[in-house]
Amino acid sequence: MKLHLSPASPYARKTLLAAAELGLLDQIKLVRATATPTATESPLDPLNPLAKIPTLELASGETLFDSRVIVAYFESSSEKRLTPASGKARFLALRHEAAADGMNDAALLLRYETFLRPEPLRWSAWSEGQTRKIRQALHFLAGLNYDLGQAIGLGEIATYCALEYLDFRFPEIAWRIEYPALAAMFEAVSARPAVQHLPDQSS
Repeated sequence: MKLHLSPASPYARKTLLAAAELGLLDQIKLVRATATPTATESPLDPLNPLAKIPTLELASGETLFDSRVIVAYFESSSEKRLTPASGKARFLALRHEAAADGMNDAALLLRYETFLRPEPLRWSAWSEGQTRKIRQALHFLAGLNYDLGQAIGLGEIATYCALEYLDFRFPEIAWRIEYPALAAMFEAVSARPAVQHLPDQSS
């Protein structure tokens, strides 16, 4: 398998961290890729009609895209699990992932607005709206129960990568001060061996 990714992408980092926790890294070749919303063409076009990262290229030549689909495929390929198999617990875990991914969505849109868009065209109300979503997601995620024992769940992985992206792109959002429970979860995940397989975000 080939995983096309950018080290800065929180979604790519989520898939890579999930693969490490599931014991699949030795089956995956990492391929550096870039993707921007303003590109008129991309090397990813033949693999992914959306030209987004991460994109997983299977040995069969077929491709999978969207981090949730890729992680689900990884989980189906491993004897370990990151989400409960069924019942209410499964949907709460998927909701947890969705909240973290939604915070990533808002953070990326904020990044595009404040970095990629020419300054005279920037829309302050748009930035304020995305910032509001980030802060509401932080409040929601901080209210969840984090039972970090030997195992780790997909919700924790997604939340860790979302918080990591905030640190990388928006350090002024000092979430650790307001949400010490999230800070404790982040530190616990940071100490896991799987995290050591993540590439440097700025590389």
